[in-house]
Amino acid sequence: MGDALRDSWVIAMKDLAIEFRTRSAFLSAVVFALLGVVIFFFAWDPTAVTAADLAPGVLWVVFTFSGLLGLHRSFGAEQADRAIDGLLASPVARESIYLGKAMANLIFVIGVQAASIPAIALFYGLPIGSVLAPLCAITLLAAIGLVAVGTLFSAMAVNTRLAELLLPMLSLPFFVPIVIPAAQATAKLLSGRPVGETLPWLKLLLAFDIVFTVGCMLAYPFTLEE
Repeated sequence: MGDALRDSWVIAMKDLAIEFRTRSAFLSAVVFALLGVVIFFFAWDPTAVTAADLAPGVLWVVFTFSGLLGLHRSFGAEQADRAIDGLLASPVARESIYLGKAMANLIFVIGVQAASIPAIALFYGLPIGSVLAPLCAITLLAAIGLVAVGTLFSAMAVNTRLAELLLPMLSLPFFVPIVIPAAQATAKLLSGRPVGETLPWLKLLLAFDIVFTVGCMLAYPFTLEE
């Protein structure tokens, strides 16, 4: 178990080092997220919908679609020179490769969320300081689920000619059971409801995370054979 986690961490650091040198996907995702926040803000009629009602939807639409930009990069970066063949030929378990890719994607998504949440609080005038800790817990749990599913489908779609189109088509239906409880819990927090009311949604997110992470990690080796 220790060796598997160490191998996963090495793969994750390798992916993050590549992204740190280029910064192409991360900057694109952050710019996309901030543009989404701005567009929703200028389309918003504050006399018809309150900020607390609109912000959770904006938050999770932005997170979902900006995260897809990073998920597509996950296996695409190793396709140009068939570097994935060297990775598969190495004495590393297939599950460790999946877990390493998922860890790198999780750090990527958390970075995008860290840039987006202050922007949404600023534009919509939301005092998130008192609910920042539970809000971070919600976004982290949701990010784990999104990354677990998205990493698997990224591996499945990368060898196809329409990978950019196929990845969101495969992923978005499976994102729904994660985004709905995350948006519901976020709405309760931003509307001033007690934190305890979000616990059922947090438990549901945790259950989805466990099921999707274990299921996708076990399914990943079969996607390579196909």
